[in-house]
Amino acid sequence: MRTIKVNAGRGYDILIESGIISNCAQYIKKVKNAKKVCLISDTNVIKLYGKVVEQSLTSNGFEVIRFVYEAGEQSKTTATVISMVEFMAENEMTRDDLVVALGGGVCGDMAGFAAAIYLRGIDFVQIPTSLLAQVDSSVGGKTAVDLPQGKNLCGAFHQPILVLIDTEVLKTLSFRFFSDGMAEAIKMGCIKSASLFEKIDRMNLNKELEDIIFECVSLKAGVVERDEKEHGERALLNFGHTVGHAIEKLHNFEGITHGEAVGIGMLLICEAAEKNGLTEKGTRDKIEAVLKKYSLPTNDENSLEDIIKAMNADKKRTAGGIKFVFVSEIGEGFIKPIEYKNIERFFGV
Repeated sequence: MRTIKVNAGRGYDILIESGIISNCAQYIKKVKNAKKVCLISDTNVIKLYGKVVEQSLTSNGFEVIRFVYEAGEQSKTTATVISMVEFMAENEMTRDDLVVALGGGVCGDMAGFAAAIYLRGIDFVQIPTSLLAQVDSSVGGKTAVDLPQGKNLCGAFHQPILVLIDTEVLKTLSFRFFSDGMAEAIKMGCIKSASLFEKIDRMNLNKELEDIIFECVSLKAGVVERDEKEHGERALLNFGHTVGHAIEKLHNFEGITHGEAVGIGMLLICEAAEKNGLTEKGTRDKIEAVLKKYSLPTNDENSLEDIIKAMNADKKRTAGGIKFVFVSEIGEGFIKPIEYKNIERFFGV
């Protein structure tokens, strides 16, 4: 087993081990002796892992109640979270009880947000079942839902008390959703580690995947410790996301995954940055080659003009412009704001 300590919130451990999901309750019990557990999952994941997680919890003395929502980004709404909170209230959950998020990024974001706002905050545990959630979204305490105006615009920082990463569950992912997660791993290499980027480029999936997950999580844990509430360095983790979120919004959060949109976003921002002398020439092509290795798309059907318009609702905006994340070269990320009046010109529109 590999353990990473995150010194944010009250501090918590990330445990990485194949098969840990079947014994999840023994680790949960060490950090939270709750009476009742609200197990939150979606209609796909609950069929695969609901029984084994619930069995582990009940055999360790927890009373389990289930909240299951329809799988997909379309469920990531304020209405779904309010339904979760009302479900907890109906079942008389207290501050001594616990939420367990069993699923991918959507599940973790929503369950974490519900835990953040129920009784002004109760504890929750992340059991991420997608690669994207394992390498990125389950760590760091960002919780949110989408609004019609944009992605993740309603949320809170609420750190989990434990993250359990089981690499065995990735075997049930389709290749498309495995690739979806690889986009976030590629992003981490772009902004923080040239060696990680190179490892992903030449990776033997059967032998090195756990190493990739461990390195991504370790890098993110360090960033979160230094900047928990995203006042500075943590914003680097948004590389590709400002454009990516705009693309997701234009697709109405259907037909394109988060990782696919972020991959396209990285390419568009690098292309513009190279033309403006901010990024080393050839960086975009390096990223494109790795994205293609994992069958990730490299362009979008929407026009650049429409994508720029959709970016105006992004969380990174300020009164005068948008804080974009760039890379000077692979492994070196930086943040630079661009005024609204200059954005179209920057992108060559």
